[in-house]
Amino acid sequence: MALSNEQIERYSRHIILKEVGAKGQKKLLGAKVLIIGAGGLGAPAAMYLAAAGVGTIGIADADEVDLSNLQRQIIHQTKDVGKPKVQSAKETMEAMNPDVNVITYHEFINSGNILDIIKDYDFIIDGTDNFPAKFLINDACVMAKKPFSHAGIIRFQGQLMTYVPGQGPCYRCVFKEPPPKDAVPTCKQAGVIGAMGGVIGSLQAMEAVKYILGVGELLTGYLLTYDALKMQFRKVKLPSDTHSCAVCGDHPSITKLIDYEQAECDGVGL
Repeated sequence: MALSNEQIERYSRHIILKEVGAKGQKKLLGAKVLIIGAGGLGAPAAMYLAAAGVGTIGIADADEVDLSNLQRQIIHQTKDVGKPKVQSAKETMEAMNPDVNVITYHEFINSGNILDIIKDYDFIIDGTDNFPAKFLINDACVMAKKPFSHAGIIRFQGQLMTYVPGQGPCYRCVFKEPPPKDAVPTCKQAGVIGAMGGVIGSLQAMEAVKYILGVGELLTGYLLTYDALKMQFRKVKLPSDTHSCAVCGDHPSITKLIDYEQAECDGVGL
């Protein structure tokens, strides 16, 4: 498939990069990325992936746009308040780049539907705001052998890691199970600075792009943390022995997906 003159112009800053070129841009146009959560993390990730020309982007979220979302969820506008987030996101992404096919899932992701939803995608972005969803996404991606980017934000802090099947630990290798209810403050209780979503969500988009292109080093085997007040990034090496993990280990004890009790906006899992 040859790039059109309009595509050559649109993606010219990609094409001149030796790591991308026309061949890499065609890979992006042929790729499929699913974003679970159209909030503080999913919003910037979705916009940058759409701008980059990722050909198919799925976006899953059961919520409607609320006025309090607009402080950080930049894919939505004031006129979108009350509209399903997936619809608002789709409209913004398609207005930005008509090359992109946006598939929406206006539903809660749960153990009964997640495997069917993720099966056709090349890479998954976890943009959720609660621990039950993060463990569910991790376990489903491990079972389905799907690479994904985990991230979380709260206050002035954020973190992310990338899982690629067979290349490093999964989320459950590091965080064994969800914390007890009310053990960690929600971001409704603790707050979150709006731009934090942009920083961490954009890094998730970058991980997806690098994975599709097959360039650079992914955050497999590492947890990247960011403290905005100190303007400090830390790249922490994660345990390399995954044999005993309950889901990705040699003898997994978790063989069915679990729907843990949901709580809204549980933070980063630190």
